[in-house]
This record gives sequence, C-alpha cells and structure tokens, in this order.
Amino acid sequence: MIIGTVWKLVPLLLGLFGAEPGAVGQSVTRLMVQDEVILRVPVAPHPLFPQIEWVEHKGPKCIPADAIRRVMLSGPTQVDFLLANRSRVRAQFDEDCPALDFYGGVYIQPRDEQLCAKRDAVTSRIGGSCTIERFRQLEPKVR
Repeated sequence: MIIGTVWKLVPLLLGLFGAEPGAVGQSVTRLMVQDEVILRVPVAPHPLFPQIEWVEHKGPKCIPADAIRRVMLSGPTQVDFLLANRSRVRAQFDEDCPALDFYGGVYIQPRDEQLCAKRDAVTSRIGGSCTIERFRQLEPKVR
C-alpha cells in the first residue's frame, strides 16, 4: 500500500527535482523612473442617506498633496477632498471640463507637493483630466 502511494509520487518528485535551478518562479519586472510623482487616491462610496449638508466658503489656493486622505464625488464637475485634519475641501473644475468617470478613483500630479487651483489637474482612471478652477472650504451643517 505504501509502495503504491510512493510510486504515484515519483512523477511529481522528478518534476520538482528535474527542473533547471532558477527556472521555477522566475519573472521579469520592468521599472521606469521618471521625474514626476503620481498619487492614486481612492474614491469613497456615497452614503445611502446623507444627513449633513455642506456649506461652501472661500477656500485656499493650494492644499498639501500629502494631506489628502480620500476623494468623494460631489457632482459632475467637482470632487471633495477629505484631508488629514478632517476638513473637507471641494475642487471645482473649469467650465470646459466634461463629466468624467471619477468613480474608479483619481490621479493627481502635484508639481511641488501642493495641489493648486488654476495650475494642477485631476485625472480620472480612464484618462480624462480636468484643471482645478478653485477650491471651496466646506463646513458641515446638520439638517
């Protein structure tokens, strides 16, 4: 009985030990280094029943890129950035920005670790991009 079981394992053992050294599990990885930083920011899902209304106020000209924790869709031509200090800033895009599919997430490419209005753009995962027209600071107003 034991001899029959061992005999069935012989092809498996020959396959494992008969292979060339280094041939198993070998892969090639290509890495290209460029002079730009691209951050992928995931999009948070919409809540089913929003209980908070957001009031817009004048916002900053720039926000630190490393402070961005989440992006939420707030309309076809705007997204909300949730920052590390728990504040929310709305990025409004220029008028010629088409309604892009930001549901899969967004890419930002800050030039100097700051994401600035009238300078930087937000790119959807499908490739379209929109320039940020202005930022609006949001304050919660409970209904």
